[in-house]
Amino acid sequence: MTRIAETTRAHNEAEPAEEKTVGVVHSGRRNFLKNTGLATMAAMVGASIPFHRNMPAGLVPAAFAQDSDVLAGKDGLTLLNDRPVNAETPAELLDDAVTPTSRHFIRNNGIPPQDVDPESWTLTIDGFVDNELKLSIADLRDQFEVVTLQLTLECGGNGRSAFNPPAKGNQWTYGAVACSEWTGVRLKDVLEKAGVQSNVVYTAHYGADGHLSGNPDKLPISRGLPIEKAMTDNILIAFEMNGEALHPMNGAPLRLVVPGWPASTAQKWLTRIELRDQVHDGPKMTGTSYRVPAYPVAPGQDVPEEDFVIIERMPVKSLVTFPANGSDIGMETDVRGHAWSGDRSITKLDISIDFGTTWQTVELDDPANDGAWQNWRTKVKFPQAGYYEIWARATDSEGDMQPFAIAWNPKGYLNNTMHRVGVRAS
Repeated sequence: MTRIAETTRAHNEAEPAEEKTVGVVHSGRRNFLKNTGLATMAAMVGASIPFHRNMPAGLVPAAFAQDSDVLAGKDGLTLLNDRPVNAETPAELLDDAVTPTSRHFIRNNGIPPQDVDPESWTLTIDGFVDNELKLSIADLRDQFEVVTLQLTLECGGNGRSAFNPPAKGNQWTYGAVACSEWTGVRLKDVLEKAGVQSNVVYTAHYGADGHLSGNPDKLPISRGLPIEKAMTDNILIAFEMNGEALHPMNGAPLRLVVPGWPASTAQKWLTRIELRDQVHDGPKMTGTSYRVPAYPVAPGQDVPEEDFVIIERMPVKSLVTFPANGSDIGMETDVRGHAWSGDRSITKLDISIDFGTTWQTVELDDPANDGAWQNWRTKVKFPQAGYYEIWARATDSEGDMQPFAIAWNPKGYLNNTMHRVGVRAS
């Protein structure tokens, strides 16, 4: 990925800064597994463990005795960090119209909980409500309409590796995005049953994951949404992913799915939603977390903390998923990918093979539902053998178009520069 030019001044929304990573790839793996509960470990090995009572304390199962152990059940993801676990998906492995669970990225902030038994899991709705609720997953299924939607989740720091000077945090390239099929109940319906009082302005989300320090009194993350956003129709409290139970690293057994906004708002291992009469001030809601400067800044410029604003909708973006970067291909090829834009739709997708001199508008599908990415495709004929770059740019329903480069921001959020794929035609 080409680093974002320091001289570029086009201002883009940014997403809150991710906390400085605590571990490095492959370090702390045994500690992670030692603290993993039986249900999570069984899910990760893909079967129950009949003699689990005989397992010595801290035993690392032989099935995990390879570098990809914390990515069990995942296919081809690149592990960026394992304390907490963060892994992205190479662009060419995101070629499916609906992202398989095995290829959905992982963004953790803390240590996953040990007890994730869906039978005993409960969700509390409290704060400024008329009726405090405590609901099991069975209650959610029985008391509310169960819906299935394709919904796009993207980490606010997706693309951070392109920023220069570098921004701290996981160095995502393109693969911290996915559009899986989620089944659950609408957050709106649950909040309406609880009774939203007139003074509510924000939700607060809480999960069962533990802080990296091991301190049980500290939360790794607790973010929220303006109540107007929370009451939209496509935010789910989800208990299934692609027709099956959630993957342990994607929040099993219960999570929020908030399409179009930073995925940090989509709390995993969800246990509580509080309605508040102020903007939520939980971990990673204050300071510079998941915030960007309110105005354009120069690369490397120090920005006062009070000048940061909370990131809300994600910007217009697209991805080339075929052919893969670096491919040797013939003189003609299929080209395809996806496009999305926060809580808007995509109206046009263009590609270029001559470094942006001319552009070709491609076939673009409607979204499967509000909140899903849109799939696109075309065929390309190259005029002669040689090296080419396929550039993609999306335009959304408000006329916003992907730029070639964006302005720098201190936390490396909201990089929506055009995706470029290099190929050799012969």
